[in-house]
Amino acid sequence: MENKSFDLITYGETMLRLNPPVNQRIMRTDSFEKHAGGAELNVASGVSLLGLRTGIITRLPQNELGVFIKNRIRFSSVSDDYIIWDNSPDARVGLYFYENGAYPRKPSVIYDRKNSSITKIKMEEINPKVYGKTRMFYTSGITLALSENTRNVALELIKNFKNAGAKIAFDVNYRATLWDEETARETIKKILPYVDILFVSEESCRRMFQKTGTPEEMDRAFCHDYPNIEIIASSQREVISPKSHSFTSLVYSRENDKFYTEEQYKNIDVVDRIGSGDAYCAGVLFGMLKYNDPQKAMEFGNATCATKNTVFGDLPISDFDEISGIIKSHHTKGKQSEMNR
Repeated sequence: MENKSFDLITYGETMLRLNPPVNQRIMRTDSFEKHAGGAELNVASGVSLLGLRTGIITRLPQNELGVFIKNRIRFSSVSDDYIIWDNSPDARVGLYFYENGAYPRKPSVIYDRKNSSITKIKMEEINPKVYGKTRMFYTSGITLALSENTRNVALELIKNFKNAGAKIAFDVNYRATLWDEETARETIKKILPYVDILFVSEESCRRMFQKTGTPEEMDRAFCHDYPNIEIIASSQREVISPKSHSFTSLVYSRENDKFYTEEQYKNIDVVDRIGSGDAYCAGVLFGMLKYNDPQKAMEFGNATCATKNTVFGDLPISDFDEISGIIKSHHTKGKQSEMNR
């Protein structure tokens, strides 16, 4: 690809997460910690930490909460050049409340994001020069689910970035609490003809897109229906308990007609699973942007996802050296040092 100002630009809601102290319940706590997050920010942050240049298109209220999130965007080495500020009287940031789980109690999320500032975003607010500045554009089904307006803007952005020569990456990331299956299916079908890299779970393949067969057969069927799709990536998480997961993934390259996977990261010590799926997307996108190699993409995706589970908050904090070391350790057999020193 030709040189661009950015390797990746994302579009989505940046939110405020509120959670009680670890293992306390929302209904009993007297205090909440706040964190910035949101799927597209998590992905942009993960790719940036690994060494590439990223930015985000988002819309924030022009108040102290918006500034707090902007500062976290900058702290994550993600460009804030394309933040749109909402000065309207009803400007608001989307919120969600997260409660950690402990077996047999599952983690839980409560959303309070209706009518947040991004739901009123307009195409004319977005600087049209952005379309020619990036090698890749990414958004997710969560953004599509927020409102009809965010759906329409997402589709226009995808078309404009595609016309400017960018690759399009999309994560289905279906959330039943945000929209219904039928609306999601019909909306995403409008986007799939433009997508180059698709993230989709086995469950979404079967339920939303009504595919049948093995994961390998479903991936090939997707690429038959949408021959523009070059890469399909599906995470494969085994939940042993809220605090212990195992993880690997399956990546399919249409060009090679080849599947890539590896042994699980077993018994991950889960500190906070929120954002780990986004970290997976970041690792895969980094592998494709940096190396154009599905094997590398799968390895970086698995390592970034596994590692994100071990840190608190939505945003990843692992850089290229740490993730490369984790990949090396994962592939090393026999006894290893218990400490980095």
